[in-house]
Amino acid sequence: MSSNQSTEKLSFASLLDESNFGEDAIEGRVVTGIVVALRNDYAIVDVGLKAEGLLNVNDIKALKGVDTLSIGDTLEVFVERFEDRNGEPILSIEKARREAVWKKIEVHMESGSVVEGFIIGRTNGGFSVDISGTTAFLPGSQVDLRIVKDITPLLNVPQPFKVLKMDKTRNNIVVSRRAVLETARNEARSEIISKLEEGMIIQGIVKNTTDYGVFVDIGGIDGLLHVTDMSWKRVASPAEMVKVGDSVQVQILKFNKDTGRISLGMKQLVKTPWEGVEQRYIIGDRYNGRISNVTDYGAFVELEDCIEGMIYITELSWLRKNVHPSKLVSIGDEVEVVVLDVNPAKRKISLGLKQCQENPWRQFAETHPIGTKLEGVVKNITEFGIFVGVTELLDGMVHISDVSWNSGNKDDKSKDLQKGQQIEVIVLDVNPEKERISLGIKQLENDPRAGIELLNDQKGETVLATVKEVHMAGVDVTLENGLPGFIKKENFSSDRMGQKSDVLSVGDKIEAMILGVDKIARVVNLSIRGLEIKREKEDLEKFGSSQESGARLGDILGLAMKEKEDSQNQE
Repeated sequence: MSSNQSTEKLSFASLLDESNFGEDAIEGRVVTGIVVALRNDYAIVDVGLKAEGLLNVNDIKALKGVDTLSIGDTLEVFVERFEDRNGEPILSIEKARREAVWKKIEVHMESGSVVEGFIIGRTNGGFSVDISGTTAFLPGSQVDLRIVKDITPLLNVPQPFKVLKMDKTRNNIVVSRRAVLETARNEARSEIISKLEEGMIIQGIVKNTTDYGVFVDIGGIDGLLHVTDMSWKRVASPAEMVKVGDSVQVQILKFNKDTGRISLGMKQLVKTPWEGVEQRYIIGDRYNGRISNVTDYGAFVELEDCIEGMIYITELSWLRKNVHPSKLVSIGDEVEVVVLDVNPAKRKISLGLKQCQENPWRQFAETHPIGTKLEGVVKNITEFGIFVGVTELLDGMVHISDVSWNSGNKDDKSKDLQKGQQIEVIVLDVNPEKERISLGIKQLENDPRAGIELLNDQKGETVLATVKEVHMAGVDVTLENGLPGFIKKENFSSDRMGQKSDVLSVGDKIEAMILGVDKIARVVNLSIRGLEIKREKEDLEKFGSSQESGARLGDILGLAMKEKEDSQNQE
């Protein structure tokens, strides 16, 4: 053996000692071997065992990336078997390389660092990735931050990947490109956020459109461009103005560093058309416009480019107030409107459509002055009044107190009215502003009790009455002037021999004293007992005190108090 070979043997032996590998432990491991001979296409490699192993020279050159191989070169080889049937070890340089790659990938996974690889093709549920000759699996959801329809531009191009999972027993490695992009995006996002300020103007790319606005990528961070901030004019759909991928210039309106939410605006970059609007649209003046939108609560009118006014449902029609606005106007209709209010601060113009037409209540007032008699149809009867149709479209109301002079009494004629009945009414009042017509029925006849309130000034006077009806509560009477009167049971005679309800009959003539007028029932309240006490008091004053008169003093005082109480009740 030459001195060179002896030196190589000693060097290899020292390497073997340092690795602490014995013959029993070397199988299934990567060890360092030395090329000791080259024969034809094979290299004889000594790994410190009883025999040398053989490796294909071309495989070695390909894996090492060299054109030549020399005796003495060292190689990392994998010992598949300690020895075959010929007593020679089975070596593999490919498996050694794979083991080295696995260890390298393990280091990257444990440290969280990225590893470089190539997407080489599609596989079930994802793609195959070559990492230093070892195949890893890239799930479809981990390719990019968003769905990639065409992966061709990414094939066979060096890409950074993060190792998610490794299973050596199954020879399975799972990697993610998306995780790398997310990290980069978050870093860029943090840098961008640190530089953002409200009011800043920035260029962005439309990322997505929705019904309520547009999401804009402003350099790795998304902001919302709300539909109301896209243009000064009404935008029906954001997709009408921009599409995904468009480059747009926006202004940062609001920025919350805690939540990362960013509100963007486009219309703020141009001059507001609302400047000076109160000089262009004068309250009370008429203007032409076009119906641009119809909602449940009214209609929008385009007065000029980017300027719209609102006609609320109550201002669309004088009469048709319970119909949907779409029944009255349609998008595209040219209309004439009246300006009702202008608020530049809130960018609102209130308009009226009905004001351009004749007010039917004012027209009715002009053609039907107070006192006008007309025919009408009973439309509805309520507890507070009767609604009567006085024209094809207008209704008036007869308040329950204006139905009959005897309203509220048992002979009230209002109870005989029916829905659909044709009746005669008289106009009492017309209020165009409140859209109200007041009607009367009883005013068509003379008040049978006219002047009854004047009897309040004749309290204490004596009148002659005729008994009309006797009942439990008292007696109904008729005064000489035809006005109705009523004597309560407690106001009958105080004398045992005097007039009482059980001795009175219909048609009897009686004298009584006026206590006052019941304004609601419109009846004169009378008292027989009061008249007797009054006369006795007069006698007392005329002839002086007596035992009998003294006995009646309490009655006189009681009557005085009763008269005062009744007077207060009438008022």
